[in-house]
Amino acid sequence: MIVIKNVTLRRGTKIVLQDASVTLQPGEKVGLVGRNGAGKSSLFSLLTHRLQSDAGDVAIPPRWLVGEVAQSMPETDDSATDFVLEGDTRLNAANTALAAAEAADDGHAMAEAHQLIAEAGGFEARPRAQALLMGLGFRLDQLDEPVNSFSGGWRMRLQLARALMCPADLMLLDEPTNHLDLDALVWLEAWLQRYEGTMIVISHDREFLDAITRVTLHLDETRLTRYTGNYTAFEEMRAERMMQAQANFAKQQERMAHLQKFIDRFKAKASKAKQAQSRVKALARMEKLGPVLTSSDFQFEFREPLSLPNPMLAFSVMSCGYAGVPIVSNVNRSVLAGQRIGILGANGQGKSTLVKTIAKEIPLVAGEVTEGKGLSIGYFAQQELDVLSLDDGPLMHMIRLARDVGPQAREQELRDFLGSFRFVGEMVTQAVGSLSGGEKARLVLAMLVWQRPNLLLLDEPTNHLDLTTREALSMALNEFEGTVMLVSHDRALLREVCDEFWLVSEGAVKPFDGDLDDYQKWLLETSREMAKEAREAGSAKAKAKKAEAAAAAAAPKPGKDDRKAGAQQRQKAAEQTKPLRTELATLEKRIASLTQEKANIAEASGRPDVSAAQRVEQGKRLKQLGDELDAAEGRWLEVTGELDALGT
Repeated sequence: MIVIKNVTLRRGTKIVLQDASVTLQPGEKVGLVGRNGAGKSSLFSLLTHRLQSDAGDVAIPPRWLVGEVAQSMPETDDSATDFVLEGDTRLNAANTALAAAEAADDGHAMAEAHQLIAEAGGFEARPRAQALLMGLGFRLDQLDEPVNSFSGGWRMRLQLARALMCPADLMLLDEPTNHLDLDALVWLEAWLQRYEGTMIVISHDREFLDAITRVTLHLDETRLTRYTGNYTAFEEMRAERMMQAQANFAKQQERMAHLQKFIDRFKAKASKAKQAQSRVKALARMEKLGPVLTSSDFQFEFREPLSLPNPMLAFSVMSCGYAGVPIVSNVNRSVLAGQRIGILGANGQGKSTLVKTIAKEIPLVAGEVTEGKGLSIGYFAQQELDVLSLDDGPLMHMIRLARDVGPQAREQELRDFLGSFRFVGEMVTQAVGSLSGGEKARLVLAMLVWQRPNLLLLDEPTNHLDLTTREALSMALNEFEGTVMLVSHDRALLREVCDEFWLVSEGAVKPFDGDLDDYQKWLLETSREMAKEAREAGSAKAKAKKAEAAAAAAAPKPGKDDRKAGAQQRQKAAEQTKPLRTELATLEKRIASLTQEKANIAEASGRPDVSAAQRVEQGKRLKQLGDELDAAEGRWLEVTGELDALGT
């Protein structure tokens, strides 16, 4: 177990933890929550011994292996698969031991090293690494691409896959969903639900926390408080505690006022002096309760637009892309006043390209975009934080914005406006480069609000926002009178804000008829169909190879030496691929069995003699079979890909 006892931790002059204590049991899935800047990442550094506490003790079992996502951008020409494989530290140690044994020609050490490799799952390691990559959205043709060929967001996915590859007893995940789209996020949820070790995750995604955690650790005002339950349960219990604390505070204030009134009335009267003195001592001994203060009262609102053109935009045969090459083509749609549109689709399908084209960040490839009279676009880009001037403070950013874009304002008015976004006092002149990611995001939101847009284009606006600010953003968007077009992997925000969805897929933009739950089902069905097509393609390839083998058998026989070399090569290939071919055969039998059972249950459920209770059980079993079939088909796809890579 993990035991944090009476820990005090300082970062410079700031106290992050003071006399904090908590115990976490093996196998617990813990959500670590708290406002931005509370010290959550510092607690992770304490657990990994990058920081030492100023007082108190932190105890973690010495044999535990700790895995975490590196925050640095990887720079290497290694392939994506090889980079992820290096995350398996136990397998790496076993391979190093084998290399040392072979160099020393030590047969006994070689045997022990081979045993360690087998125990570390060495035969299945490469397919396992590639399964992680494909689950996080990498295509089959990208698995052997060099790490340096990927963009920053994809390299951070590689870091995540590398962390998941580690056979960790304790997994520390700091905002693992920031660079994921919705389908990769759903996959990660399923993976973490199956993870058997102890996990602590920092996330500002409410639905993600609810799905994977069963304990919530709240870091607030230098204190750690443990709550049993996911984030929603934590909110409910914390609200109850705060109400009770407020009631206790009010009761104590009433008691203190009564004591003070007695003291003031009788302290000068000789007959009552002794009693008054005892009241003074009682008042001094009383442990003063503080008023209930909360950082969750942050709110803001978008100003009323000056006009609401309708339609705001009309797209006619629009194509979007880069350097004249379309990614999304033939878009014929309109955007009306007051619409709340969520834009769905996997990474790489063109969601951000579509939004950037509408925002005029990139030129049209083809077609037309007609703007309504008085259209004013407020654009929040994924990279918006990177274009802030790091040496200037929030006030200077607002002064430039008011001067260059408008509306014009005096400095005091700008200071007051920044105060509503929690930039107060010296913070308004503090260099943006020294602000946290959440504070930078709040500044970008403030700049967006100031421009008074009537169309908001938001591309992943929540990446650096804490839960409090996300809730404030959700409320502000719901009260906004203009139009919203939103790209986000935050399902809570999408559910609360959007009332219709567009799907960007296969080079087109189409309306999606359904909600987010329907979209997740669609993703699973699409994945299953792709696996089926891959199986059929693999079967056709196997038949073609069989025909090639038959033709080779009919060809002139090679000489004795050639036959011997060929036999050795075939033997080596067979040894390499035997575990994969065995697993493939097992998977095909499993898929056939699951498919048949699913068909049998579906047929049985249609009979009129089936009771309601039986139908419920059949429904549960069908869902279980569907999940098992998805997993089996996904694994089949990975194994066939590995065999293809080996040329068998």
